[in-house]
Amino acid sequence: MKNEILPQKATAMVFKPEGDLVAAKLPALREKLRALVASGILHLTLDLAETQMVDSAGLGLLISAHNSLKKAGGALAVTHASNDILELFKTMRIQQHFSVSGN
Repeated sequence: MKNEILPQKATAMVFKPEGDLVAAKLPALREKLRALVASGILHLTLDLAETQMVDSAGLGLLISAHNSLKKAGGALAVTHASNDILELFKTMRIQQHFSVSGN
């Protein structure tokens, strides 16, 4: 019997949301993040290079994504956050929950 090497299913991904993380745009993004977690993604990096604003609903979505990934044995990270978003995360102590880095 021949040993076959099956391709590994990806468990890590970088996702780049388009635009701001604000209440009006969150329903579609929430569904996308849920689908990624359901598909087996455990380590999700959100690249916020195109994001200029995060409101309270956006913060809630990030915390929810963090909690879902952590429960599944994974982790959330944020990269390329603007200085304003980094200040917000610092004020809210978000970096205590998941990795956050700037441009």
